Amino acid sequence: MISLAYRDVAKGFGRYLATGLGLGLLIGVTLTMAGVYRGMVEDGRALLEAAGADLWVVQQHTLGPFAEPSSISDEMIRGILAVPGVREAGNVAYLTMEVSHGGKSVRIMLAGYEPGRPGGPGRLVAGRPITRNHYELVADLRTGFRIGDVVPIRRHDYTVVGLAAGLRSPSGDPMVFLPLKDAQEIQFLKDNDALFRDRRRLEENPVFNPPGNPGLLGTVEETLFSNHRVNAVLVRLAPGYSADEVAAQIRRWLRLTAYTDAEMEEILIGQLIATAAKQIGLFLAILTLVSAAIVALTIYSMTQTKLKEIAVLKLIGTPNRLIAGMIVQESMGLGAIGFLAGKLAVTWWAPLFPKHVVLVERDTLVALAVTLVICLVASMAGVRSALRVSPASAIGG
Repeated sequence: MISLAYRDVAKGFGRYLATGLGLGLLIGVTLTMAGVYRGMVEDGRALLEAAGADLWVVQQHTLGPFAEPSSISDEMIRGILAVPGVREAGNVAYLTMEVSHGGKSVRIMLAGYEPGRPGGPGRLVAGRPITRNHYELVADLRTGFRIGDVVPIRRHDYTVVGLAAGLRSPSGDPMVFLPLKDAQEIQFLKDNDALFRDRRRLEENPVFNPPGNPGLLGTVEETLFSNHRVNAVLVRLAPGYSADEVAAQIRRWLRLTAYTDAEMEEILIGQLIATAAKQIGLFLAILTLVSAAIVALTIYSMTQTKLKEIAVLKLIGTPNRLIAGMIVQESMGLGAIGFLAGKLAVTWWAPLFPKHVVLVERDTLVALAVTLVICLVASMAGVRSALRVSPASAIGG
């Protein structure tokens, strides 16, 4: 049986190998898409782990700060710190934007936090944490920034003082950490024309500039140039307190929404990434069907080209199980070549992807099992065609 399959493949080895390599590209794409999903999940969990928060306090009735917009006053932190069980809290602001560096544009998620409070980048791989209130930043390695680089963001230049690894947004953008005040200014900064129009509008409004009381013009400037909004407050609890109980107190007394770390992970992975997971699942199903069709057509075509040889084998008394085994072995060999080529391909091109691709052993083993099952099922068409051949056709032909 092994000799039959070997001799048959050897006759058309070039086409057989090319088909296996083409199948390998499909398997490589399948593994890559699974790795992209794993990367999104890992990025979400790494972001939550770096924040180190027991509770995420956001605007009431929102899923913020990642799944929905959330805006609360930075002064709410005082009320949160007064809640029993709250040991530490920190305001944070998040913004996705593009910055220019080294002649190219880099898409980042900007995170503003208060140094020494929750929300920072966690452990660094190089440099130092942010120590000043302005114009310093810590960046993820995938931004391409280096220690000492000066990065222009809106109206100011920021010096890279530290580097972190594995900190990306749920959409795969590398993160950059700034002092909170800088992040607030960047997020709500207005251009000069907008400032001029707003100043004129506010000065003409009697609420801000009533007759006989020009001193209230100071309120105009404060309204235009100051910002006291953040996207969330991160809370760390004192030992012995339940996150659910403290969250309930915040919802009840401060009229804010508070999520535990587990609930925020469910929002990030179970809801924010869910749509991407469905799309990836659909593509995987389509690629599986395409792979099965390729194997089935290839094996069926190979079987059709040797029907006369199969009839001769039957005429000399070769059992059907040996003929069927030959076709199945050819199909399984095609799958083995395809899987090996796909595994090598995804290992080579995964680091080149802009998205974070995580390759896990379980996905590789599942892909191998699915490939072999597909090849086994796809060979049935060729087996059926071969078993229907009459030995008499060897004489009549």
